[in-house]
Amino acid sequence: MTLWRIRATVDDRPGYLSVLTASLALRGVNILTVQVQPTEQGAVDDFLVDAPDALDEAELIAAVERGRGRDCWVARSEARGLADQPTRVLGLANRLVRDPDATGEALRTLLAADVVSWRPASVGVERGITGASMLLADPAGGSFALRRAAPDFTPAEYARAQALVELAATVARRAAEQVTLVLPDGAEVAVRPASAHDLSGVLELHEACSPHSRQRRYLGGALPQPARLRRLLEPSRGLTLIATTAGADGTAESVVAMANLLGEGDEAEVALLVRDDWQRRGLGSALLRRLAQHADRSGYAALVLHVQASNDPMLRTLHRLGRPAAAERDGGLVTLTVPLAVAAPADRTGAFSTP
Repeated sequence: MTLWRIRATVDDRPGYLSVLTASLALRGVNILTVQVQPTEQGAVDDFLVDAPDALDEAELIAAVERGRGRDCWVARSEARGLADQPTRVLGLANRLVRDPDATGEALRTLLAADVVSWRPASVGVERGITGASMLLADPAGGSFALRRAAPDFTPAEYARAQALVELAATVARRAAEQVTLVLPDGAEVAVRPASAHDLSGVLELHEACSPHSRQRRYLGGALPQPARLRRLLEPSRGLTLIATTAGADGTAESVVAMANLLGEGDEAEVALLVRDDWQRRGLGSALLRRLAQHADRSGYAALVLHVQASNDPMLRTLHRLGRPAAAERDGGLVTLTVPLAVAAPADRTGAFSTP
């Protein structure tokens, strides 16, 4: 038996696919996998089949045409073709997470393209597919051009390829946004924007913090529900940063701090949570400065912090930001508002007071 790939278009009508498969079965062809891709011309059926060694390409095409298939394309395949399409795409996505520079090779593997090239951005160039040519938008700028001898590309293949390109661009952007902070005691932490994928690490951070630290952050010591943390990791407006450090073996990553900037109107609320063993080391101050810089660039009018009056470490952290703040006290809670129009001098003293 020999493995073949067969692609053919059939009318998207009830029973037409069964006619095609019956025609192949009459020639002893065993269908191993099939994908159906809708197009304007009909349903494009992509088969991986096991056929008798005596059958050649012409006989397979004839069997497809007798089964009401048209625009038939047939090619020998290998055992690796037995991996289903979702598995192959997930494997390529995993590769791009580790190495976003491998986008071109991932596209070549995904689509069996003969040529993959990157082009700088060009005005008036239409993205999409034209026969066996494809042009994909690169979110980082420019575009990827793909060509293969046959068969023609389908809209489903275009969508898969574009999703891979966008994944690679997202990974590359996150890597570019990550910075390494060297704290006053020489310790190093990596700081980057958070995503929903960081939920497990952030849960571990909260479990590792003392009830006292959680009480200062949330005005209560209970662990926040995962749904709430997920919203904090990817706020609809604003930014969440996480600080991570590698484990002793150099591979395991631990989240040691989370900093939230949550936009509401023209103001943004700020909150920090730092693991107990990383407190009083300058990490909170560094994260607060980065959030303030982001708020400046985003055009917010002010930062707002709700702090317990007894939370001296957070009050000192805000003092080190070097910007004036108006304070309003309501019982044991102090609300601090930091205007962002004009930053205070770095050596300013008495930046705020608690009534």
